[in-house]
Amino acid sequence: MFVLIVGCGRVGSAIAHSMLAEGNEVSVLDEDPEAIALLDRRYAEGWEERGGRFTVGTALEIDALLAAGIDQADAFVASTDGDNTNLVVAQIAKRRFDVDRVVVRVLDPHRARWYAEQGLQTVCPTQTAIELLEAAVRGQIRFEGVSG
Repeated sequence: MFVLIVGCGRVGSAIAHSMLAEGNEVSVLDEDPEAIALLDRRYAEGWEERGGRFTVGTALEIDALLAAGIDQADAFVASTDGDNTNLVVAQIAKRRFDVDRVVVRVLDPHRARWYAEQGLQTVCPTQTAIELLEAAVRGQIRFEGVSG
């Protein structure tokens, strides 16, 4: 499977590592050329030496998406730090490039719900945190030895 990940922060780089370790082809697109450091961290070999791809470019530019391989992607993850960027590029991946599996991180719970109703597969870490914290306050779950 060819996986394209837009955004190489903590989330995007972690997903890239796990997808590559599972034997997938992985390409990461980020506007910051220094973001590759997150992919190189903790490994003797660099990201590209291990078989990953890294492209510097803005996700909202079709040329950058093409350079990163969106036209080959079986799966697409939008994990930048901006909801607007994530939602726009996810729709581009789904509608223009017909990527089978498009997953988008959306921090705003209301927007995540609305876009999910429109057919995008959304992940909302804010909503997840709200639900976990509410359950912890009610005593429904307890976290032991976990800090964050």
